[in-house]
This record gives sequence, C-alpha cells and structure tokens, in this order.
Amino acid sequence: MLRVLTVALLSCALSASAQQYDLVLRNGHVLDPKNNVDARRDVAIRDGKIAAIEPSIPASAAKQTVDITGLYLTPGLIDIHEHVFVGLHHDAWGNGDLSVPADVLATPNGVTTVVDAGSSGWRDFAELRHRVIETSKTRIFAFINIIGAGMANNDDAAEQNEHDMDLDALSKTIEQNRDLIVGIKTAHWQQPNFVSVQKAVEAGNRNHLPVMVDFGWFDNKSYEQMISTILRPGDISTHVFRMPAPLLTPEGKPAPYMLDARKRGIKFDVGHGGGSFNFALAEPMVKGGFFPDSISTDLHVGSATGVMLNMPNVMNKILALGVPLNEVIRESTTNPATEIGHPELGQIAVGAIADIAVLRVDRGSFGYADLAGGKVEGTERIVPEMTLRAGRVVFDLNARTAVPWREGHLKYATR
Repeated sequence: MLRVLTVALLSCALSASAQQYDLVLRNGHVLDPKNNVDARRDVAIRDGKIAAIEPSIPASAAKQTVDITGLYLTPGLIDIHEHVFVGLHHDAWGNGDLSVPADVLATPNGVTTVVDAGSSGWRDFAELRHRVIETSKTRIFAFINIIGAGMANNDDAAEQNEHDMDLDALSKTIEQNRDLIVGIKTAHWQQPNFVSVQKAVEAGNRNHLPVMVDFGWFDNKSYEQMISTILRPGDISTHVFRMPAPLLTPEGKPAPYMLDARKRGIKFDVGHGGGSFNFALAEPMVKGGFFPDSISTDLHVGSATGVMLNMPNVMNKILALGVPLNEVIRESTTNPATEIGHPELGQIAVGAIADIAVLRVDRGSFGYADLAGGKVEGTERIVPEMTLRAGRVVFDLNARTAVPWREGHLKYATR
C-alpha cells in the first residue's frame, strides 16, 4: 500500500512539473504585425507573460488549455483616445459628465490599454491617477492637458484660458508622473491663432514628449499651416477624418502637404468620437493610400451610444474602406504603442506581457455609418471573443475557459 501511494504521489509530482505553463491558447491564427507573424501558432503563458510561441504545444504542458480554432490571436488592442476621468469631462453643450469607466468598455472589446486624452491638466491629474488609473484593471496612460484645469467643470471657456497654461506646473506634474503621462494634449482651441498648440509643443520639447492635437476649428486658422510648420515628428493629429479639414486636392486625392507631413513623421489618428469621422474624407484618403497611423475611439458617453460604439466597430469601418486586416491590427496595436512611447506593448512575443485579444472575423454583408448618416458596406466584421490582461482571462464571450457545470465538480456558494 505504501509503495502504491508513493508511486501515485511521484506520478502527480511529475505531472505537475510537466505543466510548465499556466495557460496555452491552441490552434489560433496569430496576427502580430510588429514581429511579422501571420500564421497558425500555439501561444503559452506563464506568470502573466508570453512564455512560448510554437506551431504546436502539447496540452499536457499547461495547467489549462483553450482551443481557439478559427479565431485570430492578436496583441491586446490599444485605444489612445478615450475620456475616463469620471465626473469632470463635459461637452461644449452642457451635456454633463461624458467620461466612461475604462474596464466596463475596454474588457469586452479586446482593449487592454487605453490613454485618457487630456481630460485632466496639472491641477487635477493627481485625482485622475488615484481615483481612476490606480483602481482600474485596464492599463491606463494619459495625455495631460496643456490647460491646468483640463476639460473640467462644464466650462468651455476654461479651455480658452491662455493664463492657465503654466509650463512650470505642468512640467512638475509630468516629472512626478513619468510612469503614466505619455504626452501633452491640446483641444478645442477656438482663437484665431495657434497659442494652445505652440504652448503644447513648447511643453513637449521641454519634457521630451509628443503632443496630441484636437484641432477642432477650421474657420479661423489653417490646418495645413499647423501640420506643416508647428508639429514635430512624432506629434499626433487626432480626428484626422473630421470635416471640413482640407485634406484632399480638388481631384479628390490626398493633399501633398499631408503626404509631406507623413514623411516628416507626423502621426494621424482616427479619434472617431461623436463628431469627428466622415466617409467623405476617410474613403478618398484611404483609397488614395493614406491610411491612418492609429485607430482610436474618442470614447465618451455620447460616442459610445452613437454610431461610433466601440473600438472594434471603428476598426470595422477602416476595414470596410479597404485597409487590410493585418494593417488594421497594426493600427490598433503596434502603431499606437509606439506613438505613446511604449513599444514593448502591442506585440505577441516571448517575454512580452500577455495582453491578448482573441478575435472572430465574420464574413457576410455589414453596414457602417458615419456621423453625417453616410454608409459604407463591408464584407467582414471583427468580433471580440476573449480578452487577456497580463495573462488573465478577463472576458470570455463563449465561455471557452469554463467547464460543463454537471461535470466540473464545482462548488457553488449559497447565501
């Protein structure tokens, strides 16, 4: 009896030692544009990081395996334009709090990293950090607003206050929060000058950070002038397909100054939002070979309940315009990771944090609308199936990680 028990214990020990991975995702199609992987692979995870990527990894090597046959396995999606500062972000029409809780709208949409786009300035960044960022499961970075008050207090005039652009106070806040602040944001500047943009660029030079510009107003200053003479390589123009920016020539081709700006390293971000995406600009630009550098939502309460909806839906619109799937994934993972100075994200590589989106691509006939009521037809639709954040499954649409309840010997709590 003792010998049998010893053999059984030894067998269990050997079995446990053979299970070198916590989780293996098997039979998925890995799309990792950064590392040029576009093939069926098994991906193993250990201690929150990707431990192996192989054509085949035996199920016996892991504590748990999940079959994702027929699905795409991509880096976790990175949305670099959201508003998650609950209680402080309002729109210009007095519609109250428009910010969203990050985890609620990130996790089920394959998003593992979001960037708050200037909801806070140096006056209230500490509150954003302690009340939102440090309590969220989703990784959150931030562009800090050039205005000290940020987008605060339902007061559109606050964003026009040149005297609240205190570069010393801003720089001090950046230095104290280098782990979270990835850039400087300027938005909604209505004056017939570029003071807000110029101050943001000055702060960017001083703190070695990129600037994101929501240009916003086209009737009293030149978008071309800003793109061509003020922004630096690595700076980001968001809402790139917002009307009526003069992005096209009279013949409907991408304007030469846009092509020149791209060559200089200016980045162009979608930032769909509730008022900043129109097919009349997006389609001819894309058909002319001018793809966005990054796909983002400008997610807030107003846009989440309109035609924007969520990150996958914006990706689907770009896909429907003719951008290849692999490039859509690049613009939603690798490119935004690089734009915010975190190139370690946005990839499926051994040693990388296991932030993963498992996506289904349905084929059929699908319609997508812009903010003017325009429509394009698409033949593909990206649907999130699973989301992993640092190796942990945080969303599982079809319960692939669960077991049949009649067979699992599960313990159900009762009250």
